[in-house]
Amino acid sequence: MRRIHTHYFLLATAFFLLWPPNNFLLVTAGSAVVPLATHQPLAIIVNRSNPIENLSSAELRKIFLGERYRWENGHRVTVTMLDPGFPERESMLRFVYRMTESEYRDHFLKGTYTGDIPVSPKTLSSPETLRKFVFNAPGAIGYLRRSDVDGSVKVVSIDGHFPGDLEYKLLIEGPNE
Repeated sequence: MRRIHTHYFLLATAFFLLWPPNNFLLVTAGSAVVPLATHQPLAIIVNRSNPIENLSSAELRKIFLGERYRWENGHRVTVTMLDPGFPERESMLRFVYRMTESEYRDHFLKGTYTGDIPVSPKTLSSPETLRKFVFNAPGAIGYLRRSDVDGSVKVVSIDGHFPGDLEYKLLIEGPNE
């Protein structure tokens, strides 16, 4: 009988460790399974006065790379980024920029030096500061965990999908906060 319980325990452990991927951690002091990390949606936000409703992944990348620096309404685009170390920033670097932190720095150093990029992204110290900045700057664009978004900013759909949709691709892989 004890052998059967051991097999069920091992099977349950394998299930929780493998599905959904990387979302659970087995606590070795007991048989409890505790959520460690999830794949949370990363919302792209703009100032509420910005008429943009949807961006393609390609447009989003051009904006964040500094290749597009004016909105259709004429406002200058102001890209905002969180300080290094935030899981949100790491997800943006991976999925939108497709760069490492050092490649990101080199891209903007070279671009501002050659004049190809008029201004580097504004780096902010916290999600709250980033949200307040986007609220106050008509041309600002940034990103937040969906749980950090409030009514002061507007969420833009990406490729026609909003954070939380099954097809939405911008996800944070990191600890819950």
